[in-house]
Amino acid sequence: MSELMSSVTPQRLTELLQEAGYRVNQSEQNGIVQLLSASQGIGFAVRFGNPAAEQGAYVDFTYSCALRVQGELPAGLAPVWNTSRRFARLSVQGEFLLMEMDVMVAGVGALYLRSQLELWDRLLQEFIVYLREYSQTAAHLQAQGVPEVETREEAPAL
Repeated sequence: MSELMSSVTPQRLTELLQEAGYRVNQSEQNGIVQLLSASQGIGFAVRFGNPAAEQGAYVDFTYSCALRVQGELPAGLAPVWNTSRRFARLSVQGEFLLMEMDVMVAGVGALYLRSQLELWDRLLQEFIVYLREYSQTAAHLQAQGVPEVETREEAPAL
């Protein structure tokens, strides 16, 4: 049985990601450490949340994927994702479409963190399929004269 963790450090999470086959770069911005990686060409970041009692460790972190939007997004894209999917939330922040998934660390083992990474990877793949299908559906509805759905000219840059 694996040892239960009450927190995780950026170094330990880097090791877990690398053991799963991901390349990981540590980045520091304004004194805040984040991990940068990608899954099948889709970049994502790991941002640490609440600090633990142990110096340099955290009790939670967030997987985050931001895609720059070119053109206009179809109306309702984020709310439909959020009501039809679990675990990861989608939001529009300025010119970015942001998908995030929080992970709590307290009282879990390495296997749990690995399963959360696998879930994140699957959600990233579903996210790209969702964007393509939603965009095609919105374009189809507009072509049929349904006024409630607005389409954009280009897909989000990947």
